[in-house]
Amino acid sequence: MSIKKLNRSEPLPLWAQLEAELRRRLDDGEFDERFPTDVELTADYEVSRHTVREAIRHLNRTGLLRRQRGRGTVVNRAEFEQPLGTLYSLFRSVEAAGVDQTSEVLALEVVREPVAAGQLGLDEASELVFLERVRLAGGSPLAIDRAWMPKHLAAPLLGVDFSHTALYDELDKIGGRAPNQGWERLAPVVPTTADSRLLGLAAGGAAFQLERLGERDGHAIEWRTTLIRGDRYRFVSEWSADGPGTLRPTLH
Repeated sequence: MSIKKLNRSEPLPLWAQLEAELRRRLDDGEFDERFPTDVELTADYEVSRHTVREAIRHLNRTGLLRRQRGRGTVVNRAEFEQPLGTLYSLFRSVEAAGVDQTSEVLALEVVREPVAAGQLGLDEASELVFLERVRLAGGSPLAIDRAWMPKHLAAPLLGVDFSHTALYDELDKIGGRAPNQGWERLAPVVPTTADSRLLGLAAGGAAFQLERLGERDGHAIEWRTTLIRGDRYRFVSEWSADGPGTLRPTLH
């Protein structure tokens, strides 16, 4: 056990110092078997229960820890990690970790969706191919994926069985149309009751909402929204003072 004493002469509040120290120990894997109780942390760091609870509250809010009835505080270990700033396939990300990825297809049809059409730079009345899937990792729900694509590009996909394949692989098969650039936006959300049920989340459970515009050589290919379970997946960004570092997915 590696305990770094807190510095009471620093302007940083004790709870913030303790939060940073517990993050370090979490990253080092010290709490994989068991997270200490509030009483133990109070004694180890010679701080008040209020200081400990404030640090734990902030770690709970970030998703690193969670309170469980009858067990106290436990480490919330995500099963999958994905680097930010890369165009990735959820299918490949999960299977690269040695876990079988399958999908339950909820919809594969032609629709008109004004918001998605606008994101794709099309007229609101344009016909789009809409693909909606519950993504399963190891047989359990991981994400709800909804993608809209211009019909004139994606119509050949209407006959594809998406239960065990990647959308980008199928786009490549119909003429090299998988995205090679774009942008995405990530935010924490509390899903609707219906989406929570599909994801197998308890009421009030958190998820990531990912919005992505995928382009091929400057031309919009897909508008996608994905709800990803926060307790099974997390995103990682690496950086250095010299600029962006090399990003690699890791599995816990």
